[in-house]
Amino acid sequence: MSTEQAPARKARRGRGGGRDGNARRGGPAIRQSDWQNNVILDHPTEPIDQEGVEKIHNTAMRILEEIGIEMLNQEAIDVLKKHGAKVEGPKVFLDREFVMEKLALVPPEFTLTPRNLDRKITIGGKNIVFGNVSSPPNCSDLDTGRRTGTHEDYKNFIKLTQYFNCIHFAGGYPVEPMDIHPSIRHLDCLYDKLTLTDKVVHAYSLGKERVEDVMEMTRIAGGLTHEEFDATPRMYTNINSTSPLKHDEPMLDGLMRLARRGQPTIVTPFTLAGAMAPVTMVGAVTQSLAEALIAVVLAQCVNPGVPAAIGTFTSNVDMKTGAPAFGTPDYVRATQITGQMARFYNMPMRSSGVCAANVPDAQASMETMFSMMASVTSGTNVVYHAAGWLEGGLCASYEKFIIDCEMLQNFQAYFKPMVVDDDTLAFDAMKEVGSNGHFFGIQHTQDRYETAFYSPFLSDWQNYENFRDSGAVWTPERANKMWKQILNEFEAPPMDEAIKEELQAFVAKRKEEGGAPTDF
Repeated sequence: MSTEQAPARKARRGRGGGRDGNARRGGPAIRQSDWQNNVILDHPTEPIDQEGVEKIHNTAMRILEEIGIEMLNQEAIDVLKKHGAKVEGPKVFLDREFVMEKLALVPPEFTLTPRNLDRKITIGGKNIVFGNVSSPPNCSDLDTGRRTGTHEDYKNFIKLTQYFNCIHFAGGYPVEPMDIHPSIRHLDCLYDKLTLTDKVVHAYSLGKERVEDVMEMTRIAGGLTHEEFDATPRMYTNINSTSPLKHDEPMLDGLMRLARRGQPTIVTPFTLAGAMAPVTMVGAVTQSLAEALIAVVLAQCVNPGVPAAIGTFTSNVDMKTGAPAFGTPDYVRATQITGQMARFYNMPMRSSGVCAANVPDAQASMETMFSMMASVTSGTNVVYHAAGWLEGGLCASYEKFIIDCEMLQNFQAYFKPMVVDDDTLAFDAMKEVGSNGHFFGIQHTQDRYETAFYSPFLSDWQNYENFRDSGAVWTPERANKMWKQILNEFEAPPMDEAIKEELQAFVAKRKEEGGAPTDF
């Protein structure tokens, strides 16, 4: 729908259900943490020295200058050629001075504003936000096992995404609803996402119809004019390169469409060392940077100053089988080095909370924690797949979604700044107790005990005898009970009825027109 076709009306501000939506303190199901904007005050971990940073940068520039990147989108090639790039067939070569000139235009920090203005998030700087698992074709739970994703499963995971305050944005589909035809899947999924959540949403760059439909539906849901939508970032897309050293047609098309309307793109090469990238992690990171930077340069050529971010999905493969591995020491170092390079280019960065485990067991928790520590210690700003990911991204787990949200709340408690003053030093309390007393009953403790420490909603801190006597319920079983209770109590955030009707009318119209083409 063009600007001229859009119905003339005054913008309606969508505020959802207030600061904490339907789950202000978790309701009866759980007592969860409040919504918070996370800021990491710790210094990031930097595995390489400044000379190493310069060498990686120089090699990434040599890739762009001497090897080139295939851009399988003629419009993208034409845009870059118009700005002075060297072109040989589908391959594009960029001069390093030109690259750095364009990267200097990227805002180091930007905001994304959804229909609930209190759910606005800041990308960049020392900020870090978490999103749901995205794009697996399968899902699983302890009751029915692993299965192909359905529309009902999709909506359930969207409800969990909305419910948890530690999830800041609704990324891609938390599970693909395979029972909806691909031509109209995006229409039903975005309608559900925009009505069941009031958080920032995402568009898949899989053809112009899907991208344009998502932008228009996001505009409608926010009660915005076209001018208001274009004036500030309201949603985003994430694109992946086709490693090694290639970008495909629809991804670049989506980037350019969003860039023209001032909406950001996260560029995330999927470089697996030993398969689609060099077996050395430094080499894989360098290739990943070259693939990411050319797409960011393209966005700046289309609309100078449009927000963008680089993503890392650099990990290793199991060299015995070729299977992807996640949450490995190599993955952690690759993420941390990419963080150093993102700061070198003064750009926001995305990473992921991932694992290779097949079930929500100790391996899943260990690998996911390692991945999350990579995000936290690297200076990451956007964490994809932070809740629910299994099987290297092939499965979304109901139980793991709950387990991961407990982990995210632990991290949010970890982010809180430490205060050192007379009150926290507690000298008078120590003087009062002395050598022979205890701190349980004194006033200093009584005034603070309810909020002194993080209190889990899932972890079981009972001693073994009480754990045994209460049924010896393991963590995944507790999570199983919890997600069912949350879904049973879920209430969608409010939406103006006129806006909802306009969304419904748009979806109906686009379905009648056939949605997005799927046969080529």
